Amino acid sequence: MLDNLTKLTYQTFQQSKNYFGLAHKILSSQLRNLVHPTVVQMSNASPEVIVKLQNRLNQLLEADWQDAQKQIYPQSLLFDNSWEDFFRYYPMLCLDLPQMWERITQNRYQDFSPETYQEGYPNYYLQNFHHQTDGYLSDLSANLYDLQVEILFGGAANPMRRRILAPLKHGLQKFQGLPPRQLRILDVACGTGATLKLIRAAMPQASLFGTDLSPAYLRKANQLLCQNPGELPQLLQANAEELPYLDNYFHAVTSVFLFHELPASVRQTVIEQCFRVTKPGGVLIICDSIQMNDSPDLADMMDGFPKMFHEPYYRHYIADDLVERLEKVGFQDIEIQVHFLSKYFIAYKKEG
Repeated sequence: MLDNLTKLTYQTFQQSKNYFGLAHKILSSQLRNLVHPTVVQMSNASPEVIVKLQNRLNQLLEADWQDAQKQIYPQSLLFDNSWEDFFRYYPMLCLDLPQMWERITQNRYQDFSPETYQEGYPNYYLQNFHHQTDGYLSDLSANLYDLQVEILFGGAANPMRRRILAPLKHGLQKFQGLPPRQLRILDVACGTGATLKLIRAAMPQASLFGTDLSPAYLRKANQLLCQNPGELPQLLQANAEELPYLDNYFHAVTSVFLFHELPASVRQTVIEQCFRVTKPGGVLIICDSIQMNDSPDLADMMDGFPKMFHEPYYRHYIADDLVERLEKVGFQDIEIQVHFLSKYFIAYKKEG
């Protein structure tokens, strides 16, 4: 009876986040029509697609619940939400909308404020991804990012992130003879630390590492991860094309929502780097957007996504063969999973 009540509470909690995301989209659309009526809108999804999306969401939430029941991660993660950040940053998100709409109407996709430091970054990274003010290079962007992603996915971002935890723990079983603190896990492009926070909850004694190009996002990650019990992950500013670690160092490497924001050649380089730093027998887990061959029924939505949210490399990504890329560098036993709007590649490096 208690489990049923808890499950109902979880479903209600997730549904409330979904409703909030919908309410925000309606509000922002009405405000946009008043301020910038010429901003292009993405075509409405058909009723059939909406039903399919709702079914996919329900399946995701059921998988999330079941993994918590299997004790892959604590049940408390199901209800984890930073309400303090929400009340602090949601007004700022609304205030930032006019600047975002201005960039959309003027097709300004590499627009940064004068005080934003841009030296040393690859050109492909200097983008207003999602039309964000200052791209990934300001504290404002870092503070708003998680809220924006939750709204985009209707509250399903963390349930999608948590789908890496079961294959991660499974992939590390071959190293179970090691003391837990000797297990080393790297999260590439860790952003605000959301994925590392989940990994820490599931594996409280593992040694965690994270890299990201953005100092602002790493500052935000430190703020987030300092709130959790356990050893603080070691965070470094680094380009995923040149990971600053020894060969064969990590038992597992993860990357969440990175690859659709990389040009094709860079995707290959990052995979090569992930292979290099993974120990023989170790596992790489990539979580990213679904691709066209997974969901042809969502083709219209995927076609509209890169323009609506300024994702300049997305169209190539959704047709890219990441399995071929993984096999090319030596990964094997590649498993693919799809949950809601995300796709997962689980790949192993051959043991010596």
